[in-house]
Amino acid sequence: MATDRSRRWFLKQGGVASVLGLTSAHAISLKNPGRDAKDPKYIGDKNAHYVMVIDLRQCVGCQACSAACKVENSVPKDQYRTFVNEFELGTFPNVRKGYVPQLCNHCEKPSCVSVCPTGATFKREDGIVVVDGDICWGCGYCLSACPYDKRFFNKETKVADKCTFCAHRLADGLLPACVETCVGGARVFGDINDPQSEVSKLLANFPTTVLKPYQGNRPQVFYIGLDNRLEAVHEATPLLDDVVRKELNELDKEWAKLPKEVV
Repeated sequence: MATDRSRRWFLKQGGVASVLGLTSAHAISLKNPGRDAKDPKYIGDKNAHYVMVIDLRQCVGCQACSAACKVENSVPKDQYRTFVNEFELGTFPNVRKGYVPQLCNHCEKPSCVSVCPTGATFKREDGIVVVDGDICWGCGYCLSACPYDKRFFNKETKVADKCTFCAHRLADGLLPACVETCVGGARVFGDINDPQSEVSKLLANFPTTVLKPYQGNRPQVFYIGLDNRLEAVHEATPLLDDVVRKELNELDKEWAKLPKEVV
């Protein structure tokens, strides 16, 4: 009976309306008005391919990037488009701090794009993956598809949200807010198609790695100095975090609350 009620609730809330095009005119066609109209904001720079290089040797874990991003993009309280995770490495007395700034990886093969049922999530021609909030209906498929857990439901807009490399700033010739405010100069942003760009020079002269390369998404955020210990701790942390949140009965609270008739 609970399953039947859940289905009825889904249909009343938008299942049927979506199919009929009442919830979103783009639910079946996957068309995006801005992109189809070749609006520069949706297309980006056709000649560029933007990437970010994060030099962990320079990161001090100050969170200036996180704060700047929240202010620039009006990110709701307790939600983040980018964040710096802090870890302890080694064994006493030989221990040190390790930092891993994280954000949307703007993958070359983004799994979030292929699962979006409305065309709201797409990759611009300059490599930046964006979300059209006017078309997104908050189904959550893209959140589940992201292997890096770098998407979230914006509590205020009620749609999927994430880092956009501050595409609106790029249009005005500015750097992403996190890059501009990085006190250690750890975040470097630029066009990998330009051999004279700083990112191209860093990638040519230093060994780099990406997070979870085995996923096949081909992330476009590259790390300098991400040693094996730091990467291992980083990958284990989300799993441990879920265990703790489950024990505290916090895990279920992260999902949208359904009406009583559903449960």
